[in-house]
Amino acid sequence: MNMDTSPTALFDSYEQDFKQIIHSIRDKLDADAHDAQGEARKAALRRVEMELDEADEMVSQMEIEIQGIPQSLRPAYQTRIKASKADLQRYKKLSKEQHAQLSRSELLARPGGAADATSDEPYGASSDRTRLLAGTSLLEDGSRRLLDSQRIALETEEQGADILRSLRGQREQIQNARDTLQRADTSIDRASGTLKKMIRRMYQQRFVTAGIIVVLVLLILLILWIKLWR
Repeated sequence: MNMDTSPTALFDSYEQDFKQIIHSIRDKLDADAHDAQGEARKAALRRVEMELDEADEMVSQMEIEIQGIPQSLRPAYQTRIKASKADLQRYKKLSKEQHAQLSRSELLARPGGAADATSDEPYGASSDRTRLLAGTSLLEDGSRRLLDSQRIALETEEQGADILRSLRGQREQIQNARDTLQRADTSIDRASGTLKKMIRRMYQQRFVTAGIIVVLVLLILLILWIKLWR
C-alpha cells in the first residue's frame, strides 16, 4: 500500500475528518437534539459538545500542518481553514442556543410554575419568575465561562502559532548555517587542491634546479680537465 507523502496529505486528512464530524453534529442538532426530549435530548447535546471538541482539535491540527505547506499553495489552504472555523463557530452557537432552550424548557416544566398559581396562591407567578430569572442568571454565567474558555483557547492557539513560527525561523537559520558550512567545505577543498598543486610545482622546480646545478658542475669539471690535460 503506497502512502501519500505530499506536503498537503495530512492537512487533507484532518480536513476530511473535520467534515465528517461536522456532518454528524449537523445531523444531531437538526434531528436528535431538536426532536428528543428530557434525558435523550441532554444526551444528544452532550454528544454534540464532545464532537465540537473533536472538530476544534481537527482545526488546530490543520493550522499546524499548514506551516509545512509550500508558500505557493498556502493561501488556498488558509481559505479552507477560515471556512472550517466559520462552520465550527456556527455549530457552537447553535449548540449553545439549544442548551439554553433545554434549560428554559426544564425550568418552566418544574412543579409550581405559573400554571399552578391560583387566587389562593398569589405569589405563584412571582416565584416562577424568580426561578426563571435565577435560571437566566445561571445561563449567562455559563455563557461567560464559555466565552472565557474560548478566549483562553484562542490565546493558547496564538501562542502555539508563535512557537511554530519561532521553530520555523530556527529551522531556516540551521539550514542557512548548514549551507554556509557546505560552502566553506567546498572552499577548503578547493584551497587544499590549489596548495597541493603548488607543492608539486615547488618540488618540480627543485628537481629542475638541481639538474641545472649538476650539469653546470659537470661542465666546469670538463672545462678544467681540458685546460689542465691539454
